[in-house]
Amino acid sequence: MEFTIHPQTQWNTKENVTGPGIWNKFLSALDKQESNITLWYIVSMIAQGVLFLPVPAAMIFYFNASLLLLPVTLGLFFANIIAGMGGAGIRVLLSLFMASTIIHLAVVAFYML
Repeated sequence: MEFTIHPQTQWNTKENVTGPGIWNKFLSALDKQESNITLWYIVSMIAQGVLFLPVPAAMIFYFNASLLLLPVTLGLFFANIIAGMGGAGIRVLLSLFMASTIIHLAVVAFYML
């Protein structure tokens, strides 16, 4: 017996990811890593702390980068911490890590080239 007025919404879950397409393949690849979520959180934190947090200092000191680079880097770092410790799913965790990696590589390429 249904006790709510509104019918239940069918969210895009792992069971609904089917069919061809790059986006569906990307989502299924992320879903396959669900059992390794703690490992991916640890890898993300180590990479953020060792590789990405020193980027603003080096870019600002050596290449006269803007000071706005510092809040961007810290925002991405804390977003990864909050997502991992807050219980976000593997899709969110890996997407944030990949976005952070792409943004930092773009910043380094922009100021060094």
